[in-house]
Amino acid sequence: MFAEKNESVEAVGAGMREFIENIAKHLVDKPEEVSVTEIDGERTIVYELRVGYGDLGKVIGKRGQTAKSIRILLAAASAKRGKRAVLEILE
Repeated sequence: MFAEKNESVEAVGAGMREFIENIAKHLVDKPEEVSVTEIDGERTIVYELRVGYGDLGKVIGKRGQTAKSIRILLAAASAKRGKRAVLEILE
């Protein structure tokens, strides 16, 4: 049972990069310019979301609500890995 739990936790982590990328691609005008890089540290995972020129505001949203929502989902999923997740949105 312990091995099954570790495998499912790793699957959650592996899918987070694709999850963030998928959300961002549906928000922007230039989905081909969206990329997500995962930097795995000892206690923290940093996801760098890069979007095309002019699409930054669409990912951040009005008063930051869209970015905040993505970060909340990311934090909930990363808690299963026992790590803290940080989303950096770059243009």
